[in-house]
Formats: sequence, C-alpha cells, structure tokens
Amino acid sequence: MDSSIIIKKAWEEYDASKIIKNIEDISAMVSTNHVYRITFDDEDIIIAKLSFFGKFEHFKEDHRIIHSLSNNLLYPFENLLAKSLLKNNRVYVYRYKQGKTDAWVVFYNPTRILDRLPRRLDDEMIKKLGNQLGKFHKACSRVKNVLPKSSKTLRTDIYDLQRQLEKNERKFGTAMQVDFLKYHCEQFLKNRSKYNMSSFEIIPVFIDWNIGNFSVTPDLELYSRWDYDWFRMSYRLLDFYFFSRVVSDAGDRTVFSYVIGPMMEDRFITFLKEYHKVNPVTADEIRFLKDAYRFFILNYVIKDGTYFFNEQYAKKLQAEAFEIYLPSVDRDFDADKIIKALGLS
Repeated sequence: MDSSIIIKKAWEEYDASKIIKNIEDISAMVSTNHVYRITFDDEDIIIAKLSFFGKFEHFKEDHRIIHSLSNNLLYPFENLLAKSLLKNNRVYVYRYKQGKTDAWVVFYNPTRILDRLPRRLDDEMIKKLGNQLGKFHKACSRVKNVLPKSSKTLRTDIYDLQRQLEKNERKFGTAMQVDFLKYHCEQFLKNRSKYNMSSFEIIPVFIDWNIGNFSVTPDLELYSRWDYDWFRMSYRLLDFYFFSRVVSDAGDRTVFSYVIGPMMEDRFITFLKEYHKVNPVTADEIRFLKDAYRFFILNYVIKDGTYFFNEQYAKKLQAEAFEIYLPSVDRDFDADKIIKALGLS
C-alpha cells in the first residue's frame, strides 16, 4: 500500500487547488497508524493521520467527538487539543477502498508544542500533573452532554472479544490460553456489575498518555495534546493507568511493557492525592482500577494488538499479556492501599 497515493487522493478531494510539495512520515513507528507532515508549494504545513485498524465508522465517530470537545472546552483548555480540518462544517474524513486495502485519513492543523516533561518526574512535577489531570477531567465532564453520542462501550468491546474467542480460537493461541482469556473476560464483566459502575461518570478519555504526546507550560500546566489512537467516551479511570506509567519510578522507556506495578507505587498515590483534591474519586472507582487495566490488556493488547502495534511489538506484548500482565491483575493490585492513602471508605 503506497500511503503517499492515499494521502494525495484524500487531499485532492479536500482541496485540489492547493498543491502538495512534500509528504514526510513522522510516525513513532510503534503502531500501524501513520502520521505525516504535509508541506504545500506555498510552504503551509498540515498533519495527516492514516489508519486502517478497527472500523471506519468508529474512526469517524471518534474524530467528530474530539472535534466537538476541542471546540467546547473552556479556558484554560480551549486550545489544548489538535484541531481537525473541516469541510462543509464537518470533520473531513477520507476513506480509500481498493482491493483488500481499506484505509482512512484525517487532517490536523499542526499542534503548538511547549515543554516536554523529562523521562523521570520529580515529586513536584507529579503533584502538578495530578492537579492538572483532575482539572482537565472536570472540564471534560462539564461539556459531556453536548458531545455527539458514541457507539463504543467497554462491554461491547469485551463481548466482541468473546465472540472472536468462540469463532476463531486458533487466532489467540492454545486451548489453555483461550480459556485463560475467556476467564478474564468473565471476571471483567462480573466486576463491572459488582462495583456500582452505573454511578461512574462517562466522559471523553484519551487513555494513551505518555511524555511523547502532550506538552506543558513552564508552570507545568497542560498545554497541548495530540495523537488520539485510543480515544473513547468512557470512565476517567482508563486514563489513570497511563499516568501511573508517566509518574513511575522507572520513568518513560523507549522499550516498553504494560506491567501493573506502576499503579502500586507511592509515586502514583502522590499523583492521585493531588487529583483527588480537585476532582474527588470514590472507593469503588479505585477498586475498579484493576479491571480498567484488565480491559486495556484484553482489548488493546490481545483483541486489537496485531492491528494496532507493529508486528515486533504485538508479539512481545501479547506474549507478556499471558505470562505477566493478566496473571498479575488479581494478584498484584491492592486497592485497599490506595483507598486508605486517599482517606476513602
């Protein structure tokens, strides 16, 4: 698949009067999604994202929700999110279908970037980040009622994985591994009913937070955020695991794994204490944190991993899911430690 041909076709349908001079791949090379910097003959620059994993309808739906969110967020987050380009007053999404190729493209205005956080944060940075995420989640909560509806839920994604496990066992490994995945799907659904989740608020969440996809001001306030691969309307808890990795003692790593350990570090509790001061959490939300993690592993590593991650990472992460991640969920996460530290009951 020649991505540049698809990008050019997408742009010609958007505005054929503006001529592309150069297309540069600026992808992180971790996922199968690709990001390009497009320079025009008048030196204007935009960003294009090309994707072919998941469903086109979900891709389009997500970007329309994100666009609505970016327009409705108030100060100080009114310019936080990268803006998609519009055509006829709607987010422009191009679909390319030819033979076995089914890909889609969305265009963004380039994001302004200030400071990147260091690979390992100090205590004050951790506290500031907890405060900032708490405020950002509150801002997202205030506008949730005016956003377009989303068709994805955690439950529908797990149901989809269960159907795939029944339909094509060999795709997921040995019979023992398939039974292991079925068990964790059932545990997730059981715990979903157990923790009073109907009381959990549903807001826009971006899930994949790392020091490579957001920037901060010199005062460590959130300044800009880009890269929306795992966006969804869901529970704020889904953002917490990735922030536990951002603030972890190990810090940001080039070669990464998705171990549960960072959620048990004192550094993450420091982060949550600051978050809790501006946007209080409940004990049941903390208890459900391990199932938010379980969902992430089942959905994004097992179910969609081969579509999202490049082949090398997909194999590594899926092997670790069976050997390390899923066995650790019920064994290594202690909600009571966090509940006690936050003074909840």
